[in-house]
Amino acid sequence: MKMQRIVMASTRRSAGKTGIIAGIAAAMKLKAGYMKPLGDRLLYQKKRLWDYDAALMARLWSLKEDPENMTLGFEQAKLRFMYDATSLKKRLEETASTMESGKDILFIEGGPDLAFGSSVSLDADAVARMLGARLVLVLGGTDDQISDDLAFVKAHVEATGSPVAGVIVNRVHDPDDFRSHRLSILAGSGIKVLGVLPHRPELSLISVGFVADRLFAKVLAGESGMKALVKHVLVGSIGSEAALREAFKKERMLVITSGDRSDVVLAALEADTAGVVLTNDMLPPSSIIARAAEKNVPLLLVPHDTHEAVRQIDALEPLLTAGDTDKTALLERDIRAGVDLKALLPG
Repeated sequence: MKMQRIVMASTRRSAGKTGIIAGIAAAMKLKAGYMKPLGDRLLYQKKRLWDYDAALMARLWSLKEDPENMTLGFEQAKLRFMYDATSLKKRLEETASTMESGKDILFIEGGPDLAFGSSVSLDADAVARMLGARLVLVLGGTDDQISDDLAFVKAHVEATGSPVAGVIVNRVHDPDDFRSHRLSILAGSGIKVLGVLPHRPELSLISVGFVADRLFAKVLAGESGMKALVKHVLVGSIGSEAALREAFKKERMLVITSGDRSDVVLAALEADTAGVVLTNDMLPPSSIIARAAEKNVPLLLVPHDTHEAVRQIDALEPLLTAGDTDKTALLERDIRAGVDLKALLPG
């Protein structure tokens, strides 16, 4: 198969582009390169600014290339000052050539929507044109939102000549029904529907390890349980004792409570708990830490008070991580079954 360049973009935020990129590479057993010209998920690591998705792909695929070099920048005002049309295209091509060296395919990820980066000519359409890449759109949301996006994409292509090679419809609750009743919107457009993927609730869940990373938590016990997925969040510092007992009947809970609430932590360890976030930098007794280690339930210690910990966890976006091997395997299976990989990567 000849070297391929694919710009993977979306019409709205959190459509699932990054996971689909990972799933396609896994399904086709491809040695893939990655770049994200305009970063939108700023990550500060090792005293450098990386895009989260670039750092993820570098780890997931064991890439030798530095994640910092996979992104031209984050601040549009700075990029506008640094590049004119000629130098921007040259820099893009140089970056692409570096990231695709020795690879089978280069994935170029766009921002949260088709307008993102337009003011600095780094929107998905412009990048695809400059790099001679195929543009594939991932559409996700409710059925009505996806239908709106299909109609928008058709109008967009007809009005602008956008180089859209196809669309992948993601997170559909009834794929067969969607194919039967919604895809006719694209009739006569020439835009290929490359696949329709089912909604998988587990892909929208965060792992305990992800919570620990994002809150910079210290892991006191249960390190081997960090891959556990969280279905419910329970705040253990509010509510009556009866209310807490009822709440502890839920499955795969992340319990948030002050470290001095030994009663709550012990109750959590005897329930179906994925992990416990201990707030206020307060350590529980050593016997509780030992019990958590025995039960393989992670105890995460954070300096924030309970209210702030809840706020930060509530704001977390369920992003894929390099340790989410079960999620990656599920994405791979769904893409094998639901995406026309030959049409996606012709030749």
